[in-house]
Amino acid sequence: MRTITILYLLKIQIMVSSIMGIEESYDVVVIGAGNGGLAATARLVLSGVKVLLIEQHNLPGGFASSFVRGRFEFETSLHELEGYGPANDPGSVRRLFEKRLNIDAEFLEVPEAYRVITKDIDAILPFGREAFINEVEKQVPGSKESVMNFFSLADDINAAFRYIGKSQGRPDQQELLKNHSNFLKTAAYSAQEVENALNIPKKAQDIINAYWCYIGLPMNRMNFTLYAAMASSYIDRGAYIPKLRSTEFTLALDKRIRELGGEILYNTRVEKILVENAKVLGVETSNGDKIKTKQVISNASQTLVYNKLIYPKSEVPEIAYKEVNSRIHGLSAFVVYLGLEKSAEELGINEYSYFIMDEMDTETLYHQWDSLGVPKGQATVCLNVANPSASPPGTSILYITTLFQPGAWKDVKPEDYVKVKNEIAKGLIVDFEKATGISVMDHIEEFEVATPQTFARYSRTYNGIIYGYEPESWDSLVPRLMMMNDHYYIEGLEFAGGFGRRAHGYSSAINDGELAALFVLNKLQVKIGVGVNK
Repeated sequence: MRTITILYLLKIQIMVSSIMGIEESYDVVVIGAGNGGLAATARLVLSGVKVLLIEQHNLPGGFASSFVRGRFEFETSLHELEGYGPANDPGSVRRLFEKRLNIDAEFLEVPEAYRVITKDIDAILPFGREAFINEVEKQVPGSKESVMNFFSLADDINAAFRYIGKSQGRPDQQELLKNHSNFLKTAAYSAQEVENALNIPKKAQDIINAYWCYIGLPMNRMNFTLYAAMASSYIDRGAYIPKLRSTEFTLALDKRIRELGGEILYNTRVEKILVENAKVLGVETSNGDKIKTKQVISNASQTLVYNKLIYPKSEVPEIAYKEVNSRIHGLSAFVVYLGLEKSAEELGINEYSYFIMDEMDTETLYHQWDSLGVPKGQATVCLNVANPSASPPGTSILYITTLFQPGAWKDVKPEDYVKVKNEIAKGLIVDFEKATGISVMDHIEEFEVATPQTFARYSRTYNGIIYGYEPESWDSLVPRLMMMNDHYYIEGLEFAGGFGRRAHGYSSAINDGELAALFVLNKLQVKIGVGVNK
């Protein structure tokens, strides 16, 4: 009920802002109110910068949103937030939200890391490093030392990432060699190569690699530094969800931006980024407004910006096209949203997060996503296990997520679309029931399905991509962070979000948004904090 009230008030604000119009000149214009754009805008206005955030939808958040069917409010895409952490050990997102922005949003802790189910494994993994390692040892006797070494190496990698962040992408090579040698030794290798080198037994690898689908690359192509940083963050700090779905914190960010003096324009697209002599001059909107600015932060991808938005096109240097054309677009999602007319307890759903795979052959599973059919892998969550008030008493919310390559749906005819998506949805439900022994089909009250086409229509992203660019080793966190000062082809143009330096994911996009804001503040020669040097 509270979310609906906030939505109503926000719509009134949007109507009023549309009537009042906009000023013609801003220090910074931010394109897109996804996680990256919201974080960037909030961080900028905190330092007194005059900012306009322009969003094509009528609400903030992008994929970080929710929707209502019947008496259920469904989370659109978030499974769990990494990088939030408990009050006594806050992660980067919690520090931004609570300590710097002071936004009004409540987060709840997820009770366990996950339950992983394959043909050979059925294990419930706890949060907390020691407990997690002990459970892996229980499942795979003799694996303890090698898994401990995995986490020790993750500590070294996280320390190196913190140093690179502080150096703003210009780390001292001698410092890296002296204090972060393990980081350098593993930076070019895949997760599978390093785990094999650590002599982690195959079954133990299958257990600790359950988070792989959050990145969407097979373990033989996924960079070890990326996976180790993500997995250790989840296990050490736990995972959290917003009590009132993602809409709660995105609306809270909207509210805070306005309180700090920022402006937001909804129902408006940026049609052109105006450039002259390789410098940003302003933007032109779908309303016909031309807005002056020398700094633009885009939450939209580099591919979209360089191919569609830069005007005139002659201002796009050839190197920019070469860069985006060399990168691989990530995956889109397929989600089955179920409102169930029985409680989680009545159904026997005892865990929040389920990773269900036929087997943990990630290369095979990855290539399955390139064709239609029921994928043999899913990540499923029951909101009520972490948030008992997520739905009315005696009910529960379950949603099943799988992935598809961007072009997998291209040949589906309009007249076949509903049939195809419902058949895949039914197959995923059946697979969940077989894996868990829990009856779901007979208790469905509300049923909704989102396909890549749904996400494309909702966000206007190419083929409904939700995963940014694939972070293979040559394009993973290490090269992106080490070269983050070398990819400026147009002066005044910055990027933030899931296609950015920190790769995709809610926490990554939020952190990348703040990082983009800090870069712009530096260019504007603004003191980082509250207040602005004019």
